[in-house]
Amino acid sequence: MKKRFLAMLTLIFALGLLLGGCGGEKKVEQKVLRVGTEPTFAPFEFQKEGSKEYTGFDMDLARALGKQLNMKVEIVSMGFDGLIPALNAGNIDVAAAGMTITPERAKSVKFSEPYYKSGLIVMVRKDNTAIKGIEDLKGKKIAVQIGTTGAMEAHKIAGASVVEFNTNTEAALELKNGGVEAVVNDLPVVAYFLQQGGGKDYAKMVGKVVTAEEYGLAVKKDNEKLAADINKALAELKKNGEYDKIYKTWFGEQVK
Repeated sequence: MKKRFLAMLTLIFALGLLLGGCGGEKKVEQKVLRVGTEPTFAPFEFQKEGSKEYTGFDMDLARALGKQLNMKVEIVSMGFDGLIPALNAGNIDVAAAGMTITPERAKSVKFSEPYYKSGLIVMVRKDNTAIKGIEDLKGKKIAVQIGTTGAMEAHKIAGASVVEFNTNTEAALELKNGGVEAVVNDLPVVAYFLQQGGGKDYAKMVGKVVTAEEYGLAVKKDNEKLAADINKALAELKKNGEYDKIYKTWFGEQVK
């Protein structure tokens, strides 16, 4: 009995060491950063043809921020007008969608420091010689993407009939089909669209950049910690050259 008892004690001790060793080797799982976007806003967020992967300037920046924060980035696709409600409902942690920082939006969400400077531009068909800029859009039919600053600006134009679409692609298609006379959208988005074939096909930019806008990453209004962490990580990416590398990939050299 004594030998059997000692053998049991030895076994229990060995199991204790084994379990203790396993516990020490257990890896801590990375926290997930749920990033909401509306992926039809090239070159900021979109899907390449035949790919399920989300790509673009915002997507590269979000992943770089996640790496800096030691968090696993999970991209969540949704409509642009659903991003702020999703943040406030806690369904996503960050909105990265070429979102312009405005006083109205700042009432509902907390923005990071600006990460990109943009503006609005008018796009028309190549055969349109009457519209030379936004001042010629009075009384015209204009396509915009719902919830964007382009939509807000278009609604200010006297007598204009504004048609809102869920995506930038749909707005451009409406112009191609002759359903509207112009599109008002962000300059880099229109420039990229034209560069990718729209310019050769049927469209052109006209006039000057209408407004100066700054894009920000949005978080839930009371999430001060995440906003501060993002700002710190963003500053580090600019300091270590990673931001410039991402910028160059999509827009070429920065003008400083």
